[in-house]
Amino acid sequence: MPRIHQLSPSVVNKIAAGEVIERPASVVKELLENSVDALATRIEVDVAEGGLEQIRVLDDGEGIHPGDLELAVCSHATSKIAHADDLFQVQTLGFRGEALASIAEVSRLRIRSRPAECPAGQEIEVHQGVRVGPRECGCAAGTLIEVGELFLNTPVRRKFLKTSGTEFGHIGEQFTKIALANPRLHMVLRHNRRVVYELPATERLLDRVRLFFGGDLAQHLIEVESRLNDVRIWGYVAHPSQSKATRKSQYLFLNGRWIQDRSLQHALGEAYRGLLMVGRYPISFLFLEMPAALVDVNVHPTKAEVRFREAQPLYRQLLAALRTKFLGMNLDSNLRLPAAVQLEPARPPAPADPVRQLQLQQELAGWANDLAARWSPYETPSAPPEKALDEGKIVTPDTISRFSPGPPETDEEPWAVPPRVFDGELHQHPPGGAVPTGQNASPADSAAPNPPRPDWGVRAMQIHDAYLVVETADGLTVVDQHALHERILYEQLRTRVLAGAVESQRLLLPDAVELGPTEAALLEEHAATLAEFGLGVEPFGGNTVLVTAYPVLLSRSNPAQIVRDVAAQLASSEQGLSRRDMLDRLLHMMSCKAAVKAGQRLTPEEIESLLAQRHLVDDAHHCPHGRPTALVLSRAELDRQFGRLG
Repeated sequence: MPRIHQLSPSVVNKIAAGEVIERPASVVKELLENSVDALATRIEVDVAEGGLEQIRVLDDGEGIHPGDLELAVCSHATSKIAHADDLFQVQTLGFRGEALASIAEVSRLRIRSRPAECPAGQEIEVHQGVRVGPRECGCAAGTLIEVGELFLNTPVRRKFLKTSGTEFGHIGEQFTKIALANPRLHMVLRHNRRVVYELPATERLLDRVRLFFGGDLAQHLIEVESRLNDVRIWGYVAHPSQSKATRKSQYLFLNGRWIQDRSLQHALGEAYRGLLMVGRYPISFLFLEMPAALVDVNVHPTKAEVRFREAQPLYRQLLAALRTKFLGMNLDSNLRLPAAVQLEPARPPAPADPVRQLQLQQELAGWANDLAARWSPYETPSAPPEKALDEGKIVTPDTISRFSPGPPETDEEPWAVPPRVFDGELHQHPPGGAVPTGQNASPADSAAPNPPRPDWGVRAMQIHDAYLVVETADGLTVVDQHALHERILYEQLRTRVLAGAVESQRLLLPDAVELGPTEAALLEEHAATLAEFGLGVEPFGGNTVLVTAYPVLLSRSNPAQIVRDVAAQLASSEQGLSRRDMLDRLLHMMSCKAAVKAGQRLTPEEIESLLAQRHLVDDAHHCPHGRPTALVLSRAELDRQFGRLG
């Protein structure tokens, strides 16, 4: 008996099914791709128990010709390619001709199909590889495929499936990918006879994004488009304020096919470098269009991975398109407060009671007389209130305002004591309205029980020694002083490092720093790189190094502590870290250590200088670690919260 023998078609199909059909979602993916290739305009997907019991896909596409129906369930039978050279010109989603045969081998499969020109349809059934039919049947134009009892004859594979809810989640993900790539399709997804998605055909990708991911994300998407020779990149990426903990929200499509590509994902991450916090990933819906000859899609069983003929130009094109877009727009994070409490609509006033109205006028006149007498030492009106009242004049709010001691034309209540500004610093009055005495207090402060509101000459102030509140034409901006200063130092230091012009200050007496053996060795190994930052480090014997120079930009920092932090950063870096990544991490660390800290009081001059430099650096809206440097509260949002709109 020969030791080598040919496997039966049934075993071959089971092997293929193990590669192509991993779970019910794989079945849905293959059937949806066939419907798209058949030029369908409407696709309906019905799933029972997460696809474990039944999967039903109905489309109104071209249908399968009666003479081809039996071949459709045969292994490696397809109408989409004919020769080996066609593999390099693939224009369809499917092309291998193994999906239906693999599905039929591990389930109960039934296909009904009718081309529009045929008077009747044809039906074929395959029960775990055993065919029944084809036979004539009545059906609408298009194709209906039903898959039941998936993995019935492969219990090991069925054993490793998750719950029906989890499996349906994977099906929903496959449905989402096809729906995003084909917004002109009318698509329906049902689970256990309940409609989950019904997506009408649309010309706008944003409509699909809004239905799947919500209007909030759709409002924060940034349109991107780039064309270079025969390659076009277009789609949407999310504002840095919208991010995810995984890459699952990065949708990349090549000629209508969802793909995964590490190079393009890396370009996307590089475009967001410094805009997102560590451990967060951008959201994207990007489409690549290029001639089929420039890409090989026949490299993975599920066709999720492809191989580009020239990957580097594509990488640079995507990176340049995103960075150019980001540099040309404002990426400040807007502060959105919860919806204000809606007040009840004003009711129409009741008819006035003449007797009650006269009584109120008399009470108001008495209150005005008392108020005028109380404030007479500070303001002498042209006509005493008593005389005005004796003349029979009605006291109105305008009349009362002439006797009030506060500044004219103010909306402030007369008993509201405003904060006082001295030398650019905010000081609050103590409880009870008492005014502090001292070198900053004037005689008028101690004499007047309710001083008039001072002139606000300051448009920016520091609160909690951590944030700067800045008045703008559109509202107000709250600035994180540490994050903004960190970004400024990072940009200045990076510019000088790239230009080789870092100003270094040599120490008159070198500072000796003791480290661990690993850290000391790493500092000695990277001494030349550290010199590019203006940081001079020399071995001094054992585990001790000498700090001989430090960057002038970081003069406010402790040189010895900077060296310790640099050594710790080098020790914690992954093996094989590129020189560029290492330089970037060191820039992040050094700028963070040297920036002003939360809790550090700034002088008015320092506040003014910090805010002025905000407009002189790139990406001032985020710190190098991806945290926003400022939150913008618009005037419209303020008006909405205080009920001034409408």
